[in-house]
Amino acid sequence: MKDQPVVESADDDHLKRKQLLMLPQREASIVALTFAWVFPTLVTFAYFVWMHDWPAKFQLSTYSVGKTLQFVFPVFYVLLILQQRITLSRSTANGIWLGLGFGILVLLLMLALFYWWLKPQGFFEQPTEKIYDKVAGWGFTAAWQFLLLGLFYSLAHSFLEEYYWRWFVFDHLTRKVSLTNAVVISSIGFMAHHVILLATFFGWTSPMTYLFSIGIAIGGVVWALIYQLSGSLLGPWLSHLLVDAAIFLIGFDLVRERFGW
Repeated sequence: MKDQPVVESADDDHLKRKQLLMLPQREASIVALTFAWVFPTLVTFAYFVWMHDWPAKFQLSTYSVGKTLQFVFPVFYVLLILQQRITLSRSTANGIWLGLGFGILVLLLMLALFYWWLKPQGFFEQPTEKIYDKVAGWGFTAAWQFLLLGLFYSLAHSFLEEYYWRWFVFDHLTRKVSLTNAVVISSIGFMAHHVILLATFFGWTSPMTYLFSIGIAIGGVVWALIYQLSGSLLGPWLSHLLVDAAIFLIGFDLVRERFGW
């Protein structure tokens, strides 16, 4: 008895074509997420390590271009590659209160540790001059300029980092891997470039570099979970804003004498 030919329906043919079209999109998504995960660390390494003895204007120009590419990339990928609309969700009350609560808790803990232990024990003696040299290289040589820099990082840069790491990297990872893996992978990526930054000021052998880096990773975990719970950037951003404000308050205390305060 002869085998009967298999006749594919129009629906089967349409499904196969759709699956074939999805393959390049899956590959593009993996490439995009890998790039997004690695690129901030490469930019930070170039600026703080590779170009550390270059003229300040070249350092700053390279860093500015790198950061611009970093924050433009998610929008470019979503709009032009995935051809999807960008939508923003309203935060739940729980998301806002969790974000504010965690941010205030970390801010108070950071200030308490700094004034009652880290500063009196001299943990910041080595980084202080390096911090001032870095901000002076940017042209910030007055107290009001440093405070403006702190406002920018606390208000704007914190939002950009949340948009990049939580809205783009973490959210897209949740479509590829489990929630736990998405939280861990995105938080390690968020931490990685901070390790280089901290090592620049504290040194690669300093325990502070790695203790603070672990703290940053924990922050990434909490902000990812708040984002997952609320579906909005508002809670994580408010929390991140408060933590960055604490960092710049500590930074100002370290260098204020050089500003004549």
